[in-house]
Amino acid sequence: MSHRDQIVAACDHQLRSSQFNDFTVNGLQVEGRETVMRVMSGVTACQALLDEAVAWGADLVLVHHGYFWKNEPVPITGMKQRRIKTLLENDISLLAYHLPLDAHAEFGNNAELAKHMGWKVEGCLDGELGDGLLWSGRLTESQSLGALGEQLAAVLQRTPLLVEAPRVGAIERIAWCTGGAQDMITAAYEAGAQAFVSGEISERTTHLARELGIHYIAAGHHATERYGVQALGEWLASEYGVEHRFVDIDNPA
Repeated sequence: MSHRDQIVAACDHQLRSSQFNDFTVNGLQVEGRETVMRVMSGVTACQALLDEAVAWGADLVLVHHGYFWKNEPVPITGMKQRRIKTLLENDISLLAYHLPLDAHAEFGNNAELAKHMGWKVEGCLDGELGDGLLWSGRLTESQSLGALGEQLAAVLQRTPLLVEAPRVGAIERIAWCTGGAQDMITAAYEAGAQAFVSGEISERTTHLARELGIHYIAAGHHATERYGVQALGEWLASEYGVEHRFVDIDNPA
């Protein structure tokens, strides 16, 4: 059992959330009861996750994708009203971290993806580890694009979309950024990566990959960002004695 504000302060400090210029509010987004015994984590604070939290008796919901994004409508109506009403009526807090949870050197989505895939992290191409979003490293042994795609499919339980670049052979050097970071492909190429892994793909991404000469893998926005919030939730459980449960709400994107 812990105090809500203690958990919030610990996450804010651990993730250095105040240092990020983000598209949303990082930290406590909806305030619930002070005492926290159960923390439920998930990728996105959708209604299905909130319903699971209510059924389980969660005191706090921890997510990567929360609410209050820049340029979204301000009125709390419709879907937004139903979600926030669920939290308030059940006295459940909502704690959300976006870019800070992508970047964190230990619990971040990029760090966790590398751990699950067995990639050797060599650095960050847009900052220091823990601050930057575009990571780089090496595979434990060279792989073809097809073999890397099969490994990702086995680990993430989602078939990735592969864009093969002509005249690029086996992959040794790799760059990655989870989620919707397909436009970092140019920076990945300029840094010498032979393949770039992210979550999504745009129409232009295929042409960039083929013409620059770098393989591109769209491994799923949701699939690549499942692990950071789980790691943070497990850290809270070990440090603050709360019960943690991760719920994966299926999302093909």
